[in-house]
Amino acid sequence: MDYIEKVLEKLKEWTRRLIEALLGPEVQPEAEPIPVPVNDPQRRR
Repeated sequence: MDYIEKVLEKLKEWTRRLIEALLGPEVQPEAEPIPVPVNDPQRRR
């Protein structure tokens, strides 16, 4: 039984590598920009 589990794990790994090779790496969620407070004095007229 242990042998079958090892074979299945290898198949999963190879399948993941094949998919990454064809479609590219897994898509990472885009990080949201952090708002940065800006001390902006009013412009002189």
